[in-house]
Amino acid sequence: MRSLIPYVLIFVAALLLPLFANDYWAVIGARAAVYWVLVAGLNLVVGYGGQLAIGWVALLTLGSYTASILVARFNLDPFLAYAAGGVVGALAGVVVGLPALRLRTFYFAMTTLGFATIVTQIALAWQSVTGGGIGLPGPMLAAPFDSAWGFYLLCLGFAAVVTWMTANVASSRYGRSLVAIRDAEVAAEATGISKARLLIIVFLFSGFTAGVAGGLFATLQSYITPEAFSFDLSVTFFIAILVGGRGSIIGPLLGNVLLTLLPEFAAPLVAWSTFLYAALLLAIVLLMPGGIAALLDFRNRKPLESNRSIVPQPDRVRALLDHGPVRDNIVLSKVVLAFGGVRAIDGLDMTIRAGEVHGLIGPNGSGKTTTLNVISGYYAPQEGEAFLGTRVLPHGIPQARSALGIARTFQTPRVIGEASVLQNVMIGATIDGRASFLEAALTLPRHRSDEKRMTTRAMDALEVVGLASLAAVRADRLQHSELRFVEIARALTGRPAFLLLDEPAAGLSTEEIKRLGILIKAVAEAGTGVLLVEHHADLIFDICDHVTVLNLGRELAAGTPAEIRAHKEVVSAYLGA
Repeated sequence: MRSLIPYVLIFVAALLLPLFANDYWAVIGARAAVYWVLVAGLNLVVGYGGQLAIGWVALLTLGSYTASILVARFNLDPFLAYAAGGVVGALAGVVVGLPALRLRTFYFAMTTLGFATIVTQIALAWQSVTGGGIGLPGPMLAAPFDSAWGFYLLCLGFAAVVTWMTANVASSRYGRSLVAIRDAEVAAEATGISKARLLIIVFLFSGFTAGVAGGLFATLQSYITPEAFSFDLSVTFFIAILVGGRGSIIGPLLGNVLLTLLPEFAAPLVAWSTFLYAALLLAIVLLMPGGIAALLDFRNRKPLESNRSIVPQPDRVRALLDHGPVRDNIVLSKVVLAFGGVRAIDGLDMTIRAGEVHGLIGPNGSGKTTTLNVISGYYAPQEGEAFLGTRVLPHGIPQARSALGIARTFQTPRVIGEASVLQNVMIGATIDGRASFLEAALTLPRHRSDEKRMTTRAMDALEVVGLASLAAVRADRLQHSELRFVEIARALTGRPAFLLLDEPAAGLSTEEIKRLGILIKAVAEAGTGVLLVEHHADLIFDICDHVTVLNLGRELAAGTPAEIRAHKEVVSAYLGA
């Protein structure tokens, strides 16, 4: 409830504006509200998804011309015209957003700018429809929205609805998935998040809000020409999000208001607007990289207890891993994978059984992590196959593994530093969500049920690994050993049938390694098969039921820990005297 206070204060201040200002400020206020309708949707793409969509003014342009043409040429009701502008913006949002599935950062930014240029040139050249350089009138509204303050209140209403919807999305599994794609894409795929599907949905939503904003913008301008949709306007939208801070709603909202009001107080410097925006962007990067949101984040400035210890509760594992009996095994059959002329895996046969801990050891470069990547779907074997029971595990689709009951951790913890520990762990249950994007945006019952179930399961997982007291803390404030256990909690939240652990004991103290071993053993006893890649030989020999030793991609030995300890070649090549 406390998180709603800033929004309520801003909205109340906006409602009180007519009592203290003249019609000129009604126009400025309406402009800020219209811009926010666009920026709120764009914030999901840029601030949460991490996509550099700089040319979003193109969708504003399309929405403006669509609404204006439908009203002027076909006498359509303005509100239906706004909706039509939103539909056109949504379709264009997908078109301009599709390159993001392959292009990264700078290249995608150039694509969006190119699209904005194309739209502007079409509006200029297609005179029979758009009026060319002369333009055409924007939609006119009937009473009570035909006055300056009436239109202001209408725009404020649109802005309030969009704020509510984007805030709901941001706090849902869709918002968490966007941030996961932005900051830990590999881990996001391992939890079953489909980047392509998610970004298409978000581009549709963001395009729709931009198109609706375009219709409102046309009414605000009264008359639109291609010159109204300048590069500076596009940069303003983008900088508002950077000023506000990524992964926040309230920050970009305040950033949008600030950038809308700034020209009114710096009118003599209008000729320097591009330079001022560039200087502001540089100042943000150097002095305030977290934006306004970071300045308002008082909770995460409180010091944490220094002498923290991780005390897992293995007795609670069975209740968490309520996945029923696991009947299939993971089987690697004659798997070969080469990089250039080097065979990282060379004819490997291995079986990971349900309810057992299978150790995978060997010198550096022996193919251990590569084997995990084949099982996880990141690499496709060039020969042989990986099976789950009798089914071939699909190649190159890591996001499909979570639905098959396969979860994993990584050599270097892949967590989202700007998200809380609880949010990080909840990502592990993403694929169990049933509510659609629209249900999340409108916070309908199925969405609320999803969130309650995911929160409960994530807290249970944190209890299991001993980190429940840090649930509300940002992950980037945790110690390395705690991040290791956060990853394990995230994996367990998906209730996997098989858990792949890549050097989970790296960087842990002796006591933490001991507790980790007890936890892993409890996971196996609950019916989950565990594949443990580890350099701590004592941990391997203490808890594993079966051990495979790799050397240069080949199986050097396989058997029980006792058999491996006595194997002369293993002692010589790996364990030492």
